[in-house]
Amino acid sequence: MLGKGVVGGGGGTKAPKPSFVSYVRPEEIHTNEKEVTEKEVTLHLLPGEQLLCEASTVLKYVQEDSCQRGICGKLVCTDFKIAFLGDDESALDTDEIQFKNKVIGENDITLHCVDQIYGVFDEKKKTLFGQLKKYPEKLIIHCKDLRVFHFCLRYTKEEEVKRIVSGIIHHTLAPKLLKRLFLFSYATAVQNHTATDPKNHTVMFDTLEDWCWELERTKGSMKYKAVSVNEGYKVCERLPAYFVVPTPLSEENVSRFQGHGIPIWCWSCHNGCALLKMSALPKEQDDGILQIQKSFLDGIYRIIHRPPYEIVKTEDLSSNFLSLQDIQTAYCKFKQLFLIDNSTEFWDTDIKWFSLLESSSWLDIIRRCLKKAIEIIECLEAQNMNVLLLEENASDLCCLVSSLVQVMMDPHCRTRAGFQSLVQKEWIMGGHCFLDRCNHLRQSDKEEVPVFLLFLDCVWQLVHQYPPAFEFTETYLTVLSDSLYIPIFSTFFFNSPHQKDTNMHQRHLSLPLTQSKSSPKRGFFREETDHLIKNLLGKRISKLINSSDELQDNFREFYEGWHSKPTDYHGLLLPHVEGPEIKVWAQRYLRWIPEAQILGGGTVATMSKLLEMMEEVQSLQEKIEERHHRQEALQAEAPSLLRNSARLSSLFPFALLQRHSSKPVLPISGWKALGDEEDLAKREDEFVDLGDV
Repeated sequence: MLGKGVVGGGGGTKAPKPSFVSYVRPEEIHTNEKEVTEKEVTLHLLPGEQLLCEASTVLKYVQEDSCQRGICGKLVCTDFKIAFLGDDESALDTDEIQFKNKVIGENDITLHCVDQIYGVFDEKKKTLFGQLKKYPEKLIIHCKDLRVFHFCLRYTKEEEVKRIVSGIIHHTLAPKLLKRLFLFSYATAVQNHTATDPKNHTVMFDTLEDWCWELERTKGSMKYKAVSVNEGYKVCERLPAYFVVPTPLSEENVSRFQGHGIPIWCWSCHNGCALLKMSALPKEQDDGILQIQKSFLDGIYRIIHRPPYEIVKTEDLSSNFLSLQDIQTAYCKFKQLFLIDNSTEFWDTDIKWFSLLESSSWLDIIRRCLKKAIEIIECLEAQNMNVLLLEENASDLCCLVSSLVQVMMDPHCRTRAGFQSLVQKEWIMGGHCFLDRCNHLRQSDKEEVPVFLLFLDCVWQLVHQYPPAFEFTETYLTVLSDSLYIPIFSTFFFNSPHQKDTNMHQRHLSLPLTQSKSSPKRGFFREETDHLIKNLLGKRISKLINSSDELQDNFREFYEGWHSKPTDYHGLLLPHVEGPEIKVWAQRYLRWIPEAQILGGGTVATMSKLLEMMEEVQSLQEKIEERHHRQEALQAEAPSLLRNSARLSSLFPFALLQRHSSKPVLPISGWKALGDEEDLAKREDEFVDLGDV
């Protein structure tokens, strides 16, 4: 999905035809007092999707700055999305088909993706919620994927303004019932037309055979067994129907406290050590019950801890690690750095951007997660110890840490099918509460806690540091993060397998798959082509200093010893966790900010240029061999990729290419003396902002 902004000119080449060709100044509409005629634009609906309300003569601002420009059209709200339909659909050039998202369009916002809604009253921005007594002249929508939309309602009929604003607020922010989610309407509409992807080798872990297969794959079947004691969810609705426990553990013990207090197998290491997790027993006040619980846990511990043959280290994630409140607070601060309304706001925050980034603590939380995974890996790999993760419900931080350990230690989890199977095993079957953590039902007593997004960000750090080790690219992770808010994938909309099975009655839609090619097996052109973007964005982040929470002595030797050796991309991976090595996931967080992008830059653009040159060389060689020396033929046959490369940016394939501005907005006076590379980056920003208006 690529933004359709106008590409800035420069470099002496002819600028491509703008995608937006029908600009309408608000003042022109007002002063000319002309009736705006609208062309009939088709609203594309998914199966089961219904139109709820709409408003005509709405302006979607391309830039909310002193020089406001936009395109006129219709704003609609369905039970699946908010959509803006521009009047001039002919402005779409043929290249857009190449980048178009198959589910939602560039101007579509799924209802679950709406984060905050603001109204502008007499140039004052206010948060909108509930019933309104007065309706705004402008509507600003902040999205969870960090897009920002501005709509002018000044020229819309009053009754339509009331209808569309009230409808959007109600259908995005009001509490919902689970059965009223669009997911169920869509599932009903397509249940007889669902096709499976023959290339999808994801293990679903919803049968006993799937778990037995995983045990065999990891060579854990000698010490652990798959059990069906919870088949039909008769023991615990929180656990999956099938899971794996230590072989000596009886089914009676599994059932005794409804699945609490038992070690559940996650993964086995090549040396026979295993990663386990356990949920806490219910808190009791009665001394007699407490004594029974203690005796039960002592018995369980004797099963898994049998020195010198089996040694277990317990890691209590509830007491000496992150809290969900830490994650929620950090991300709320962090995301505000990227919800930028206009160029002026971007440059105003640029001066203090690093201090705001540091104060959010988001990068430090990522570092702590990776560090915790390394600590556990050291126990498994170097000390030959089993590790038991403890958490109240074993469904948040346990999912995060156990998944990271497996991505680092198991190369199968770094393939696309293996990664999807990992998410299915540890997050879906592991009972992560996606419905609550994403707050899909907009419950007032719940706040969104992006635990899964934190996991994806941690994985991105690994992909960024070791791209040849992964079968998928960062784009796959970005698409996966967006899929959290698209209610056609049942994967991310339930709290447990039981809740999903009860409500869906069938295995319908699973993880969304992308069709992007596998990443190259070598670091091809990476350092060279990413040089400029690293200097633009990395200069800020490189100022990060080592955290006071230094690597502990008991595994420093393991950590430094691994990094002193050549990297085996098919073996263990340990990320660099020192200060500047933890970076901002630019593609996800900066993709809608044109000032943070390099037009025609980045890895994909460089590769595209190289392919163009190779095509041209090949074409010339063929013509020489055929002895065709007609100059006009050589000039007429430009490679096809050359026409597309102008749409590429450093954050391809997600890009809002440019805000429209008639002058540079870079506050030169606010910048300190810069070095050569930074000065080049600054001048590039000025050139980029001078687009065709």
